Amino acid sequence: MSAKNPKEVFVTLLSDARQNTERSAKAYQEFSQAAQNPDVKEALEARAFITERNLETLDKVFQLIGEKPVKLSGRLHDVFVEDFKKELGEIQSPVARHIFVLAKAIHLAHLRFAEYAALIATADATGHFAAGALLESVLADKLSLLERDRRLIRHVAEGKLAERLAA
Repeated sequence: MSAKNPKEVFVTLLSDARQNTERSAKAYQEFSQAAQNPDVKEALEARAFITERNLETLDKVFQLIGEKPVKLSGRLHDVFVEDFKKELGEIQSPVARHIFVLAKAIHLAHLRFAEYAALIATADATGHFAAGALLESVLADKLSLLERDRRLIRHVAEGKLAERLAA
């Protein structure tokens, strides 16, 4: 990454976030196709929908700062998805598969949290306070979805435990 000033760093980080958000939307759609539990599938589809909305917000941030996204490699995300598919194929239990799918969605969310924390700080440091506010709204969406995923994992696990106790 070649950057001459903080704004160029901000544009690069923002471009990376946009590209990751675009890829995340596709990943969540793939994850939802792998889910057999209707609750898990629905939660992942909701995550994909919200991620698409976040993509629109990122486009608005670019508009506010008068820049366009730059193209980046995005290899980390590709490796993440490849590993997900490989590891999921090795899990036999349906409940374990659902928990694994949700856990990977949470892992992806944590990567995004760190990304947005850095973006918000960079937006403020470069004097783009409105952009920082929009980025904070995206981070808030991500935090709420994380909590929903945690509850859903508990729901899936408790449902399986209840089945075992009833048997």
